[in-house]
Amino acid sequence: MTGRILASGFNAFDPRDTIAAISTAPGRAAIAVLRVSGSSAADALMAIAGSLPNPRRAAFRAFKNPRDGALIDRGIALWFPGPKTVTGEDVAEFHVHGGRAVVAAILDAALGVPGVRMAEAGEFTRRAFVAGRMDLAEAEGLADLLAAETEVQRKQALIQSEGGLSALIEGWRGRLVGAMALVEAGIDFSDEDGVPAQVRSEAKREVEGLARDIEAALADRRAERLRSGFQVAILGRPNAGKSSLLNALARRDVAIVTDAAGTTRDVLEVHLDLDGVPVTIADTAGLREAVDPAEREGVRRAEARAAVADLVLWLEDARAPDPAGHVARHMAGRPDGPTIWRVASKADLGGPAWPAGHSVSAITGHGLDGLVAALAEAGRAAIGGGETAGFSRARHRDAAASVAALLGEALGDWDALPDELLAETLRAAATELGRITGRIGVEDVLGEVFSSFCIGK
Repeated sequence: MTGRILASGFNAFDPRDTIAAISTAPGRAAIAVLRVSGSSAADALMAIAGSLPNPRRAAFRAFKNPRDGALIDRGIALWFPGPKTVTGEDVAEFHVHGGRAVVAAILDAALGVPGVRMAEAGEFTRRAFVAGRMDLAEAEGLADLLAAETEVQRKQALIQSEGGLSALIEGWRGRLVGAMALVEAGIDFSDEDGVPAQVRSEAKREVEGLARDIEAALADRRAERLRSGFQVAILGRPNAGKSSLLNALARRDVAIVTDAAGTTRDVLEVHLDLDGVPVTIADTAGLREAVDPAEREGVRRAEARAAVADLVLWLEDARAPDPAGHVARHMAGRPDGPTIWRVASKADLGGPAWPAGHSVSAITGHGLDGLVAALAEAGRAAIGGGETAGFSRARHRDAAASVAALLGEALGDWDALPDELLAETLRAAATELGRITGRIGVEDVLGEVFSSFCIGK
């Protein structure tokens, strides 16, 4: 893949351009890093730092503005000649103090060097992909690693960024290519008695096994769910203590809490790290027969959120538990809906003995540790611990589903399909697998993948 590449959602770029960007997070910090990549990287380094350091050796330098020679800062200069670099190109780095003015000045100096322009979001990583330093699935894993908020998200993203999913896909692709070779061998040796039937039988066994493996991977949604987190919705009647529980779990005031019923109208959510497990908890409007249009919309949104949740915490005032029918009425018609935990709130105010489930108090903290531990355990059971790489994005799943459909089509008509048509169907399946790692036909997804990165990565 060379030359000028066009992709929806990502500006055209020319690999001959030299790009520059701050690669560290914005804001005041001890250190900031400016990265420059491309054929003019050496020019930028010499113009600002005075000369090229020895390759891959840190050098303390005075950084000056090439326009007027004014001193910007003193810091570390690094020089990485291509092609053995992160982008496959010449790369220069300037490590400076992290004050906003220093960062702005060093970036302005680099952009003042002829041939250097500001990088697009994700363009450093995209260049690494174009140079063959990583495949598309690995690049997506890197994006997830940058966005990881919990330990299990970090583990999964790291495995994918280091080729875990790519190895799985390439293994499948190798098996499929092997089956194609067997079918095509039958074509080549069609004159030999028994050879075509034998190789078709061997190919069918391989395709059947591959189809089972892909279907199993499609049925396992843990990797995809791990990226977005375990989804929990808090439901219950007005004034059941839903917003108070959300604030207690978040350990900050997220929702407004008053004695007036129906205060919450919209869905409020917080993202928590519970023992390394990403959990999103949503507070919702109290469920009742609402007259006010805004409250009716709030009830509708609450029920809609419950329908897509992994778990519902049905909150009930410990002094007056809801009848079971009230719970069933609002969760009716969802046989494949979420698990429901009945939770007694306001336990500090007394009430009858709670027969099952959790009893909590947002005021005293009673039962909160146990509820948090149970949520973490439920989340880990649902999304796993991030130890393996699976289909973490809809793009992966769509491609794998297409492969499964093609293999099902081939197996359904295996005995009736001519060798040439059977081989072509398997070839189409191999092509779909190749889209996941970017081996072929990826121009239409490049923009979507790399635009999710920050500037400077």
